Amino acid sequence: MSRGVLLSVMASVLFAALYYLSTLLVPLSGQEVFGWRVLLTLPCLLLFMAVGRDWTAVRELAARLRARPLLLPLLMLSATLFGVQLWLFLWAPMQGRGLNVSLGYFLLPLTMILTGRLLFDERLSRLQQLATLFAVLGVGNQLVNVGGLAWETWLVALGYPAYFALRRRLGTDNLGGMLFDMLLMLPVALWFAWAGGQMLGHFAEAPRLFLLVPLMGALSAWALISYLLASRYLTLGLFGLLGYVEPVLLVVVSLLLGERIQPGEWLTYIPIWAAVLVLVLEGARHLWRRTRQ
Repeated sequence: MSRGVLLSVMASVLFAALYYLSTLLVPLSGQEVFGWRVLLTLPCLLLFMAVGRDWTAVRELAARLRARPLLLPLLMLSATLFGVQLWLFLWAPMQGRGLNVSLGYFLLPLTMILTGRLLFDERLSRLQQLATLFAVLGVGNQLVNVGGLAWETWLVALGYPAYFALRRRLGTDNLGGMLFDMLLMLPVALWFAWAGGQMLGHFAEAPRLFLLVPLMGALSAWALISYLLASRYLTLGLFGLLGYVEPVLLVVVSLLLGERIQPGEWLTYIPIWAAVLVLVLEGARHLWRRTRQ
């Protein structure tokens, strides 16, 4: 289990480092960075699956696609939902919008719980209901006193649940489904990386990109593989708890980049952080009970 904890924390640290690194990739645009991220991460994912000989889900999904060609538009929708999140993750800190995205990641556990309740009839525990109440207070403050949540926050908080719910409905919530997502993104990634023929000009203008772009790809692949390996070593509850490390680090990175939480926004962040703390306590209690059995 200690190996899984180390891998999970490492993945969060690497994702935070990737968050910061994206700001050093100017003159590349967010679209170009997204393209390079997909192009450089895909081979590493293929290598990881080849070493682990984890092709069963890929073969099964390919067979389903041959039998039901109408599955392709749904797979393309899945790839689009995932691709938008990959793009937003690196675009936001480049535009000084990192705090908005990190807030979305803090809200994500709550919106995932509500998605499970609404779409899959999963019941909410009392602590989950309390966490939801805290989150509602935070969002209410943002809507009434600040003027609303940023679109980046909504995109993370609602986009990921839509993506995970679709994968669950399609039966593609596995490595095979992720590989198909990445493969379907490939044409768009190639187009963005090429940047209308400006790719070579960007690299000539900023020679540091020859080092930083491969580093970005290595960090992205290393973070993804660490995350996937951690999910195999850890119980689902502990894996979920450690997932809260990442948004904390994203806030730290955003503050280091010069963003600031405005005075009126503290009444948004504090209740949402309280909601996360309640969920952490619930998860810790659940893990404690399991170890006592």
